Amino acid sequence: MKVANEVVAAAAERPELAGVRTTFSANVPQYRIDVDRQKAKSLNVPISSIFTTMQATFGTLYVNDFTLLGRNYRVTLQSESDFRQSPDDLRFVYVESSTGSMIPLDTLLNVKRVVGPDLIERFNAFTAAKVSGGPAPGYSSGQALAAMQEIAADLPEGYQLAWTGSAYQEIQAGGTGATAMGFGILMVFLILAALYERWTLPIAVLLAVPFAVFGALVAIWARGLDNDVYFQIGLVTLIGLAAKNAILIVEFAVLKRDEGMSAFDAALEGAKLRFRPIVMTSLAFILGVVPLAISTGAGSASRHSIGTGVIGGMLAATFVAIFFIPLFYRLLSRDRKKTGGSESQSDRLPAPQPAE
Repeated sequence: MKVANEVVAAAAERPELAGVRTTFSANVPQYRIDVDRQKAKSLNVPISSIFTTMQATFGTLYVNDFTLLGRNYRVTLQSESDFRQSPDDLRFVYVESSTGSMIPLDTLLNVKRVVGPDLIERFNAFTAAKVSGGPAPGYSSGQALAAMQEIAADLPEGYQLAWTGSAYQEIQAGGTGATAMGFGILMVFLILAALYERWTLPIAVLLAVPFAVFGALVAIWARGLDNDVYFQIGLVTLIGLAAKNAILIVEFAVLKRDEGMSAFDAALEGAKLRFRPIVMTSLAFILGVVPLAISTGAGSASRHSIGTGVIGGMLAATFVAIFFIPLFYRLLSRDRKKTGGSESQSDRLPAPQPAE
């Protein structure tokens, strides 16, 4: 109890935490009842009969079940509350000895007033004290968990901190957002590599993703929102949305390149041809997400994170990245004039040979 109270007191001094408290209390008034086993043995009273009698009168004792009119009923035995209010009521309770005589129960017991825990919890087989709380206004749950870990670093020897509930799930799932985003970029890269049959052109497309991520972070920061799991879902969505704009430009640049244009002219022509469709589709998507960013009611915080991040990312991918995508294509695409009229073999995937 001393250590639990020290943890609560230290948490109260941290600005990241609020409402930290413990449910553990070792000051609950109790009665300690010791059985005089030698006296019970001399009076031929079985010890099990003493405990059963106490349970049946001062506690509850399950007897059996019976069925009546199609319903099952449970039978439990307990004295009325008026007859179990104080230890003095034990003198009205008798226990039967093996010889058949009835012995007053209070003659076999020693009752003493003590204090102790009303409920002893265990976690992973260890005695534990539960401490609960939450982040203070203006702080994220991750900052609150980090603050508690700093407090737990000063625990005495033999004590350690363990997490349960949503805190445990958050710690276990920490870092999975970056993993999901990495796999998303990898899948887009492999699909584009198969589409263009080259290893370098997908890089030109994926270089638009950092602009979208930057725009999403700026939008979240400007609105004062947290980098939560909903925002990370929006980031994974932005991979496809930002790549879509780049694909439109790169695809038309590749077509113009096949018509004999240089890499520079093809990139410029592709940007000109697809600028209007990119702006139209992006604005349509942004306007469709606006209700998420301004929603109210239950669950609005999660919708704000997704909507704000996606809107900021799409604005950056549409009005900033669109001017850099042709440059990326030009840098990552070899000029035919410098390669003798054909692209470098190292820049293209091996083509399947036709069967003879």
